[in-house]
Amino acid sequence: MRQTGFFHHIGTFLLLAATVLLIITDISAPVVNNISMLRVDLDDRGTSIDRHPSVTFGTFGYCVRDTMASGQDFCSRSQVGYDPIAIVEENVRNVDFSDYAADTTRGLTHVMILHPIATGLAFIAFLLALGAGVVGSLLASLCSLLTFIVILVALICDFVMFSIVRSEINSANNGSRAEWGAATWTTLVAAICSLIATVVVFFTCCSARIHGRRDRRMAKDVPEGYGTPVRRRRRWW
Repeated sequence: MRQTGFFHHIGTFLLLAATVLLIITDISAPVVNNISMLRVDLDDRGTSIDRHPSVTFGTFGYCVRDTMASGQDFCSRSQVGYDPIAIVEENVRNVDFSDYAADTTRGLTHVMILHPIATGLAFIAFLLALGAGVVGSLLASLCSLLTFIVILVALICDFVMFSIVRSEINSANNGSRAEWGAATWTTLVAAICSLIATVVVFFTCCSARIHGRRDRRMAKDVPEGYGTPVRRRRRWW
Protein backbone atom coordinates (compact mmCIF):
# COMPACT_ATOMS: atom_id res chain seq x y z
CA MET A 1 0.00 0.00 0.00
CA ARG A 2 2.99 2.17 -0.73
CA GLN A 3 1.27 4.47 -3.24
CA THR A 4 -1.44 5.53 -0.81
CA GLY A 5 0.46 5.12 2.45
CA PHE A 6 0.20 8.78 3.47
CA PHE A 7 -3.58 8.82 3.12
CA HIS A 8 -3.84 5.50 4.93
CA HIS A 9 -1.92 7.00 7.86
CA ILE A 10 -4.45 9.84 7.96
CA GLY A 11 -7.34 7.38 8.13
CA THR A 12 -5.60 5.38 10.86
CA PHE A 13 -4.94 8.52 12.89
CA LEU A 14 -8.60 9.57 12.58
CA LEU A 15 -9.70 6.20 13.96
CA LEU A 16 -7.33 6.63 16.90
CA ALA A 17 -8.65 10.16 17.45
CA ALA A 18 -12.24 8.89 17.39
CA THR A 19 -11.35 6.26 19.98
CA VAL A 20 -9.79 8.83 22.33
CA LEU A 21 -12.73 11.23 21.92
CA LEU A 22 -15.22 8.47 22.69
CA ILE A 23 -13.26 7.49 25.79
CA ILE A 24 -13.69 11.08 27.02
CA THR A 25 -17.44 10.69 26.51
CA ASP A 26 -17.43 7.37 28.36
CA ILE A 27 -15.72 8.81 31.44
CA SER A 28 -18.11 11.76 31.75
CA ALA A 29 -20.06 12.22 35.00
CA PRO A 30 -20.19 10.46 37.37
CA VAL A 31 -16.69 9.10 36.60
CA VAL A 32 -15.22 12.57 36.04
CA ASN A 33 -17.73 14.97 37.52
CA ASN A 34 -16.80 18.07 35.49
CA ILE A 35 -17.08 16.33 32.10
CA SER A 36 -20.69 16.28 30.98
CA MET A 37 -23.12 15.74 28.14
CA LEU A 38 -25.32 18.50 29.58
CA ARG A 39 -24.41 21.00 32.28
CA VAL A 40 -27.04 22.83 34.32
CA ASP A 41 -25.76 25.91 36.14
CA LEU A 42 -28.10 26.33 39.09
CA ASP A 43 -29.42 29.60 40.44
CA ASP A 44 -26.62 30.88 42.68
CA ARG A 45 -28.22 34.10 43.94
CA GLY A 46 -28.62 32.64 47.42
CA THR A 47 -25.05 31.31 47.69
CA SER A 48 -21.69 32.88 48.35
CA ILE A 49 -19.77 34.49 45.53
CA ASP A 50 -17.13 31.75 45.42
CA ARG A 51 -19.63 28.93 44.89
CA HIS A 52 -21.04 27.82 41.53
CA PRO A 53 -23.61 25.05 42.02
CA SER A 54 -24.37 22.90 39.00
CA VAL A 55 -25.61 19.52 37.83
CA THR A 56 -23.61 17.58 35.25
CA PHE A 57 -25.21 14.74 33.29
CA GLY A 58 -22.96 12.09 31.78
CA THR A 59 -23.11 8.74 30.05
CA PHE A 60 -23.68 6.57 33.10
CA GLY A 61 -25.03 8.99 35.70
CA TYR A 62 -24.83 12.51 37.05
CA CYS A 63 -23.16 14.74 39.63
CA VAL A 64 -24.63 17.54 41.75
CA ARG A 65 -21.74 19.91 42.31
CA ASP A 66 -21.06 22.52 44.96
CA THR A 67 -24.53 22.50 46.54
CA MET A 68 -23.55 21.13 49.95
CA ALA A 69 -22.33 23.32 52.77
CA SER A 70 -19.09 21.36 52.83
CA GLY A 71 -18.48 22.13 49.16
CA GLN A 72 -18.32 18.45 48.26
CA ASP A 73 -19.98 17.02 45.17
CA PHE A 74 -22.58 14.29 45.16
CA CYS A 75 -22.38 11.80 42.30
CA SER A 76 -24.58 8.84 41.47
CA ARG A 77 -23.13 5.41 40.98
CA SER A 78 -22.29 4.42 37.41
CA GLN A 79 -25.20 2.58 35.82
CA VAL A 80 -26.97 2.09 32.52
CA GLY A 81 -30.04 4.30 32.61
CA TYR A 82 -31.12 6.97 35.09
CA ASP A 83 -33.84 9.61 35.49
CA PRO A 84 -32.60 13.09 34.47
CA ILE A 85 -36.03 14.70 34.91
CA ALA A 86 -36.26 13.68 38.58
CA ILE A 87 -32.78 15.09 39.19
CA VAL A 88 -33.66 18.40 37.53
CA GLU A 89 -36.92 18.72 39.48
CA GLU A 90 -35.03 18.18 42.74
CA ASN A 91 -32.49 20.92 42.02
CA VAL A 92 -34.15 23.43 39.69
CA ARG A 93 -37.12 25.62 40.65
CA ASN A 94 -40.24 26.22 38.56
CA VAL A 95 -39.79 23.50 35.96
CA ASP A 96 -42.68 21.40 34.77
CA PHE A 97 -42.09 18.29 32.67
CA SER A 98 -44.86 16.11 31.26
CA ASP A 99 -45.05 12.40 31.98
CA TYR A 100 -44.25 11.78 28.32
CA ALA A 101 -41.03 13.85 28.59
CA ALA A 102 -40.03 12.03 31.76
CA ASP A 103 -40.61 8.59 30.23
CA THR A 104 -38.81 9.55 27.00
CA THR A 105 -35.68 10.89 28.68
CA ARG A 106 -35.54 7.98 31.12
CA GLY A 107 -35.77 5.49 28.26
CA LEU A 108 -33.18 7.24 26.10
CA THR A 109 -30.57 7.13 28.87
CA HIS A 110 -30.41 3.37 28.32
CA VAL A 111 -29.38 3.99 24.71
CA MET A 112 -26.17 5.62 25.95
CA ILE A 113 -24.75 2.12 26.36
CA LEU A 114 -23.93 2.61 22.67
CA HIS A 115 -21.13 5.02 23.61
CA PRO A 116 -18.73 2.37 25.00
CA ILE A 117 -19.79 -0.01 22.22
CA ALA A 118 -18.77 2.62 19.66
CA THR A 119 -15.48 3.08 21.52
CA GLY A 120 -14.69 -0.61 21.20
CA LEU A 121 -15.60 -0.65 17.51
CA ALA A 122 -13.43 2.40 16.81
CA PHE A 123 -10.47 0.76 18.53
CA ILE A 124 -10.97 -2.48 16.57
CA ALA A 125 -11.09 -0.47 13.33
CA PHE A 126 -7.85 1.28 14.35
CA LEU A 127 -6.10 -2.05 14.97
CA LEU A 128 -7.31 -3.42 11.63
CA ALA A 129 -6.07 -0.32 9.83
CA LEU A 130 -2.61 -0.85 11.32
CA GLY A 131 -2.32 -4.06 9.26
CA ALA A 132 -2.38 -1.90 6.13
CA GLY A 133 -3.03 -4.84 3.80
CA VAL A 134 -5.91 -4.84 1.34
CA VAL A 135 -8.01 -7.18 3.48
CA GLY A 136 -7.14 -5.31 6.66
CA SER A 137 -8.07 -1.98 5.10
CA LEU A 138 -11.37 -3.34 3.81
CA LEU A 139 -12.27 -4.73 7.23
CA ALA A 140 -11.15 -1.50 8.89
CA SER A 141 -13.36 0.60 6.60
CA LEU A 142 -16.36 -1.65 7.27
CA CYS A 143 -15.75 -1.53 11.02
CA SER A 144 -15.30 2.24 10.83
CA LEU A 145 -18.61 2.57 8.97
CA LEU A 146 -20.33 0.51 11.66
CA THR A 147 -18.71 2.74 14.29
CA PHE A 148 -20.11 5.83 12.58
CA ILE A 149 -23.62 4.35 12.46
CA VAL A 150 -23.53 3.44 16.16
CA ILE A 151 -22.22 6.90 17.12
CA LEU A 152 -24.86 8.57 14.95
CA VAL A 153 -27.70 6.64 16.62
CA ALA A 154 -26.31 7.44 20.09
CA LEU A 155 -25.80 11.10 19.18
CA ILE A 156 -29.34 11.52 17.88
CA CYS A 157 -30.73 9.98 21.07
CA ASP A 158 -28.47 12.22 23.18
CA PHE A 159 -29.62 15.38 21.44
CA VAL A 160 -33.30 14.43 21.64
CA MET A 161 -33.08 13.50 25.33
CA PHE A 162 -31.06 16.46 26.57
CA SER A 163 -32.84 18.95 24.30
CA ILE A 164 -36.03 18.20 26.22
CA VAL A 165 -34.27 18.97 29.51
CA ARG A 166 -32.37 21.98 28.18
CA SER A 167 -35.40 23.59 26.56
CA GLU A 168 -37.54 23.41 29.70
CA ILE A 169 -34.81 24.77 32.00
CA ASN A 170 -33.87 27.67 29.73
CA SER A 171 -37.48 28.68 29.17
CA ALA A 172 -38.33 28.68 32.90
CA ASN A 173 -36.49 31.98 33.61
CA ASN A 174 -35.61 30.85 37.12
CA GLY A 175 -31.94 31.79 37.22
CA SER A 176 -30.71 28.36 36.10
CA ARG A 177 -29.15 27.75 32.72
CA ALA A 178 -28.52 24.53 30.78
CA GLU A 179 -25.70 24.23 28.23
CA TRP A 180 -24.23 21.42 26.17
CA GLY A 181 -21.22 19.82 27.81
CA ALA A 182 -17.84 18.86 26.36
CA ALA A 183 -18.76 15.17 26.09
CA THR A 184 -21.51 16.00 23.57
CA TRP A 185 -19.03 17.73 21.29
CA THR A 186 -16.42 14.98 21.62
CA THR A 187 -19.09 12.52 20.47
CA LEU A 188 -19.95 14.71 17.50
CA VAL A 189 -16.30 15.11 16.47
CA ALA A 190 -15.76 11.35 16.89
CA ALA A 191 -18.64 10.73 14.47
CA ILE A 192 -17.04 13.06 11.92
CA CYS A 193 -13.62 11.42 12.36
CA SER A 194 -15.04 7.92 11.89
CA LEU A 195 -16.93 8.96 8.76
CA ILE A 196 -13.88 10.57 7.16
CA ALA A 197 -11.75 7.59 8.19
CA THR A 198 -14.22 5.22 6.51
CA VAL A 199 -13.87 7.07 3.21
CA VAL A 200 -10.09 7.44 3.41
CA VAL A 201 -9.34 3.84 4.42
CA PHE A 202 -11.73 2.45 1.79
CA PHE A 203 -10.08 4.67 -0.83
CA THR A 204 -6.63 3.34 0.06
CA CYS A 205 -7.97 -0.23 -0.11
CA CYS A 206 -9.37 0.26 -3.62
CA SER A 207 -6.27 2.14 -4.73
CA ALA A 208 -4.00 -0.64 -3.51
CA ARG A 209 -5.95 -3.22 -5.53
CA ILE A 210 -5.74 -1.07 -8.67
CA HIS A 211 -1.98 -0.58 -8.29
CA GLY A 212 -1.50 -4.29 -7.59
CA ARG A 213 -3.33 -5.31 -10.78
CA ARG A 214 -1.35 -2.79 -12.83
CA ASP A 215 1.97 -4.08 -11.49
CA ARG A 216 1.01 -7.67 -12.30
CA ARG A 217 -0.08 -6.67 -15.82
CA MET A 218 3.20 -4.86 -16.44
CA ALA A 219 5.15 -7.89 -15.23
CA LYS A 220 3.36 -10.13 -17.74
CA ASP A 221 3.98 -7.73 -20.62
CA VAL A 222 7.80 -7.77 -20.29
CA PRO A 223 9.29 -9.35 -23.49
CA GLU A 224 11.48 -12.44 -23.22
CA GLY A 225 15.17 -11.71 -22.92
CA TYR A 226 14.75 -8.61 -20.89
CA GLY A 227 14.82 -10.55 -17.66
CA THR A 228 12.33 -10.69 -14.88
CA PRO A 229 11.49 -7.28 -13.49
CA VAL A 230 12.57 -6.60 -9.97
CA ARG A 231 9.66 -7.15 -7.67
CA ARG A 232 9.05 -4.35 -5.28
CA ARG A 233 9.40 -5.22 -1.66
CA ARG A 234 6.08 -4.83 0.10
CA ARG A 235 6.32 -2.38 2.93
CA TRP A 236 4.06 -2.16 5.93
CA TRP A 237 2.83 1.28 4.87
